[in-house]
Amino acid sequence: MNELPASIYGVLEEGAWHVFIVFLRVGGFVSLLPAFGETVIPARVKIFIIFSFTLIVAPAVATAAQPTRIDSYFGYALAETVNGLLLGIGMRLFIHALQTAGSIAAQSTSLSQILGGAAAEPVPAMGYIFVFAAFALAVTAGLHVKAAQLLIFSYQFLPGGTYPNAADLSMWGVHRVSMAFSLAFSLSAPFVVLSLIYNLALGAINKAMPQLMVAFVGAPLITAGGLFMLYIATPVLLQTWLDAFNLFLTNPFQGQQ
Repeated sequence: MNELPASIYGVLEEGAWHVFIVFLRVGGFVSLLPAFGETVIPARVKIFIIFSFTLIVAPAVATAAQPTRIDSYFGYALAETVNGLLLGIGMRLFIHALQTAGSIAAQSTSLSQILGGAAAEPVPAMGYIFVFAAFALAVTAGLHVKAAQLLIFSYQFLPGGTYPNAADLSMWGVHRVSMAFSLAFSLSAPFVVLSLIYNLALGAINKAMPQLMVAFVGAPLITAGGLFMLYIATPVLLQTWLDAFNLFLTNPFQGQQ
């Protein structure tokens, strides 16, 4: 009569440990996940999102063996939190790429001061447009499903309870940061080209007509040109960003094998 309750207790204890350890990785990941981990989302909603992802991921991965010592518990828990944060940082870099692209585009078209200090992180209006449009596009394209798939897949290259190799992690970090800046400049390239053409034309006009205040005449032109470029180029730029974002979700360590 006592064997059945004891076996049930063992199963419940093992299941609770497995769910808890998956919860730690999911928590670190979701806290930096674009759209779902933003600071404007209340903490209670984030906890619910983390718990929902945990219920999806936990049955799909192998049950983690319980450590035998108390210090091993803390080491395992810390490793899972670090692994989740690592994946979240990789995804958060795509948002920083959009913010950087918006800053470059705004400075190139004399729009960098519009709403520049309206938030804790000063970002020009173009940066806000890019970021929130990317949030809507990513969620519409199934970000929650792809994020759950990435979490399940992450246990193949980041096994539970193990830390990533320091040398590989440093190479991966440098690669991801360089890719983020490369993507940011690629997205802002149309605005930089527009600014270059504008300044060359302005210099030629000023050389031909020194008495004309070309800055006062050209300032509204570059602003209107920047807004027009934003209107026609944003769909293409966001599609380029989404392709790179989906590539990371498919394999966050591409080019590092």
